[in-house]
Amino acid sequence: MRLRGIRRSKNVEVRSGGRGGRGRGGRAGGLGLVGVIAVLAIGYFTGIDVSPLLQGGGPVQTQQSAPVSEADSRATQFSAQVLATTEDVWTNIFAQQLNRQYQPPKLVVFSGVTQSPCGGASGATGPFYCPADRKAYLDTSFFAMLDQRMGAGGDFAAAYVIAHEVAHHVQNELGILPKVNAARQQASKVEANALTVRLELMADCLSGIWATNVQGLMEKGDLQEALNAARKIGDDHLQRQAGRVPQPHTFTHGTSEQRARWFARGYESGDVGQCDTFAAARL
Repeated sequence: MRLRGIRRSKNVEVRSGGRGGRGRGGRAGGLGLVGVIAVLAIGYFTGIDVSPLLQGGGPVQTQQSAPVSEADSRATQFSAQVLATTEDVWTNIFAQQLNRQYQPPKLVVFSGVTQSPCGGASGATGPFYCPADRKAYLDTSFFAMLDQRMGAGGDFAAAYVIAHEVAHHVQNELGILPKVNAARQQASKVEANALTVRLELMADCLSGIWATNVQGLMEKGDLQEALNAARKIGDDHLQRQAGRVPQPHTFTHGTSEQRARWFARGYESGDVGQCDTFAAARL
């Protein structure tokens, strides 16, 4: 992905490593929320819990903390530039397709452990979006994990994950997250999982819309990096990697095929209306 000359978003909050426990609440959306295979390193990409904190919070000022390592600095710069592309893309899409004004999220880049209104964040939780404070959380060690343990290397694969978290913010902006949460609270565990799968596949489709709008920054092989990442984090693939027979009723993100297909749908259409997984008869 060609990011030279791309501005860095000011909506990035850098936090140094620290100690802390898990707070109360739940995380909404994301590729790495603790779930079925949380005991494994690949728990970066297991189930999510869109729990009670699905109301938007007020914006918080960007702040810089203590100096970070060179690797952390590179990850922070990359994340800030990718976030800037999502801001430009979604500002335009909200205006052109939705006749609305887009309010971007904050991105918290941290090393070690930090806290959010949705609970503690660490290398074990992976990236997630917390609607309570309208922030996405990303551990600086994530990119190495994505490449070395998940087999989903490449800068565009990492950018896709950031775009996916931003897509959950888009869902929150559109009022989709609160509606899904209300439905989940009235549903059985299996039914709630099925709703969450639709939420996640929609986020994949929205990520595809972002990707098609940054084609000018893409290099050869970037699209395949994103599709490969989508396949590597499918519930069926992760459960097989954990030595288990896939159990569809436990899925919270969708199969590898579904994830890649919905990303491709967003990429090929560029149309938010094509991402309505809740109206789809077939996922």
